[in-house]
Amino acid sequence: MLLGPPLLGALLAAAVKPYRRFVGWTNALLSLLSLGAAVVLWRHILAGDVLTSGPGEFLRADALSTLLALCVSLVGSLAAWLGPGMGGDDGYDGAQARRFRIFANLFTLMMLFAVVSNNVGFMWIAIEATTITSAMLIPLHVTKESVEASWKYILIGSVGIALAFGGTVLGYFDFVNMAGHREAALNWTVLMASAPRLHPQVIQLAFVFILIGYGTKAGLAPMHTWLPDAHSEAPAPLSAMMSGVLLAVALYAVIRWKFVVNAAVGTGFTDDLFIAMGLLSVAIGAFSLVIQRNYKRMLAYSSIEHTGLICVGLALGPLGMFAAMLHLLNHALAKSTIFFLAGRVMHRYRTTEISGVSGLLTAMPWTGGLFAAGVLAVIGLPPFGLFISEFALFRAGFAAGRPWLMGLVLALLAVAFVSMIGHLNRMLYGAPAAGVTVGEGSAWPLVPLGLCMAALVVLGLTLPAPLRALLTRIVEIAGS
Repeated sequence: MLLGPPLLGALLAAAVKPYRRFVGWTNALLSLLSLGAAVVLWRHILAGDVLTSGPGEFLRADALSTLLALCVSLVGSLAAWLGPGMGGDDGYDGAQARRFRIFANLFTLMMLFAVVSNNVGFMWIAIEATTITSAMLIPLHVTKESVEASWKYILIGSVGIALAFGGTVLGYFDFVNMAGHREAALNWTVLMASAPRLHPQVIQLAFVFILIGYGTKAGLAPMHTWLPDAHSEAPAPLSAMMSGVLLAVALYAVIRWKFVVNAAVGTGFTDDLFIAMGLLSVAIGAFSLVIQRNYKRMLAYSSIEHTGLICVGLALGPLGMFAAMLHLLNHALAKSTIFFLAGRVMHRYRTTEISGVSGLLTAMPWTGGLFAAGVLAVIGLPPFGLFISEFALFRAGFAAGRPWLMGLVLALLAVAFVSMIGHLNRMLYGAPAAGVTVGEGSAWPLVPLGLCMAALVVLGLTLPAPLRALLTRIVEIAGS
């Protein structure tokens, strides 16, 4: 039920040519089945189950898999409902809508498969496939810039995933040599059980390759250069999926390997690497925001900053792991929502330049208001959930005895705060440019986006018991 709907949606879109609107509506309804399956997984996890399927436990869903499956299926469902091909003047013709439906469904399928695969080899294949399926959609409107951004993404992402493959092979051969050949040697469960017998230096070298490789797909600095170009040229639904969940899926792979390495050599080695790369990502993201002139690139650099924050949290012990996973969820909600809103702004103003957007609150009051709320959410202001997860992250840092690190991160967040507030003010106020229509137009897409913002407010005011239990189980996996 989790993996079947996006596959069926892709097959339906491929089979129906020329494109018909019922394909989009069918895709949207199918996406709700995947989301429902992720919720059912969550219920089983809370009951203490770990679900497996297939020969040799080929598919396996624990608490960490379930959190990522929830994020991917939710954002994938938003893309299915709000993407091209649902009717109305969305700026896409039938061929473009058909291509979007095929590859967006396959993109969702590969991300879901990556997080429920129990096999590190198949997980690597799935993450590599996310590069191809998403790159096909970046130039949905074919321009020189969009094609160039797509090729840059493919080349840098492929180099990164090749390094991750090298690390995976190193880890596998170390396992075979030190623990002896065993059936299902590439399964997470087998690797975790045998981790104490692995050769420390080899598994550390393997993790360096894995962190750099998958970190490239996660947008970690200094391997982040593909991300602003791809996000600025991609259609809004794809930008929402890439920023909201693709980066998180790539981080998922690193986190899984972190558990293995920690069991083999302790936490110090991986913690130092996460702090170094996380801090560098926060710094580059924050200072890049200062000079931005393109609001989609602004949101992309904000994603780099938040990915760095998650990495820092992962190095701060159990409290940091809890905060990082909560931040991952909050960021998936906030950034996907704001990219959809940015798509509405771009469709109305016909530009992604900040200087070309003025009077947004006058021209599109509801879109402008939600866009402003989204920016306030991603810079960590209350009452939104990212304020709570960032507060929890700082609490974890001080509890771990790293006050200087937390002070430096706080200073960088202040730079990002001032920069994004300045850019937002220029977009919201003043008079709309000549030729810009005043009024919302099609307003129904604002309903699900408004619900996402409401969910962020709820997460900023309270932490529901089922979510707290899910995050607590992830922390237990990290410590087991």
